Amino acid sequence: MTTGESAVRLRPPRHTLNERVVAWWRTQWLLLTAVPVAVLAVLAAVIQPARTWLLVPAAVLAVLGAVCAAFLPRWWYTVHRWEVTDDAVYVRTGYLRQEWRIAPMSRIQTVDTVRGPLEQAFRLATVTVTTASAKGAVRIEGLDHELAAELAERLTRITRATPGDAT
Repeated sequence: MTTGESAVRLRPPRHTLNERVVAWWRTQWLLLTAVPVAVLAVLAAVIQPARTWLLVPAAVLAVLGAVCAAFLPRWWYTVHRWEVTDDAVYVRTGYLRQEWRIAPMSRIQTVDTVRGPLEQAFRLATVTVTTASAKGAVRIEGLDHELAAELAERLTRITRATPGDAT
């Protein structure tokens, strides 16, 4: 590295996600659990001879889903981090298997902001940073929707001014 060249290195990102992401993840988990529980319950109501064999797994799945929804989102919130500097986008995700990603500004191709219906209900958004990496895009989920819009604008300005930009 030459003098004056900045280093992009793997380091813990500084920012946490928006606190509302915990409720968003809980809701996703409960909806994901509710669908198979509802299917099993309907089948148990329709198929009398198999009622017990269908209601037991439905109950077990409902309890496991509720327990996971109660505890996992808070745990995820403690480990997910992000940061944007003038040199790179840093993201750390994962709970059992952590993944740390760096997207140097010179490699960024597009920046997108996405808000699904459930994210909109929680006033959250996801910023997706597409790079030339074979690993795929870097995603920062669970940002306040206004912060996400500002971040997308900031990333666009920085990448436009970064040498090596393809535009």
